[in-house]
Amino acid sequence: MSGIFTKNRLIGLGIALIICAVDQYIKWLVRVPLELREKGVIELIPFFDLRWTQNFGVSLGMFEATSVEMRWMLVLVTALIAGVVFVWMLRERAMGDILGLAMILGGALGNIYDRYTWGYVIDYADLHIGEFRPFLIFNVADAAITIGVLIILARSFFLRDSEEDTPKDAVAASTETN
Repeated sequence: MSGIFTKNRLIGLGIALIICAVDQYIKWLVRVPLELREKGVIELIPFFDLRWTQNFGVSLGMFEATSVEMRWMLVLVTALIAGVVFVWMLRERAMGDILGLAMILGGALGNIYDRYTWGYVIDYADLHIGEFRPFLIFNVADAAITIGVLIILARSFFLRDSEEDTPKDAVAASTETN
């Protein structure tokens, strides 16, 4: 397959759409059948609850939208970032990089849809140890974005080291044969 939509890139787009769909489906479950908004909290197991949270900010609750104008500004900014991630994904060839970017894109689309539709992002996953909460309350989209960023960072650190070694080895090999 030639052109911009190679097999790996199409798989990446599929992964992004699946993450967005799963995120929206789970948010529908907590909104409609589970009525989490009305209940506030559903205790599942000693260290994990479903807890209704309306996140008006982005990235750890920062840049909170305190007005309608700010809401639409956040929709625009996050959509632009998602667009950059999409273009970046279309430029990558390695499946590992495409996977990380697809996870980021899928999560971003899920959260953008929430902000566009509701004016806030629906968060519900509350992982805790007693009263200690090592994470903010999150959703599938947030988890996908975090894992995607970790994949991109890990690949950039590990591949950068191996790519830096390769030219030196190639230079050494060419000087040995001369």
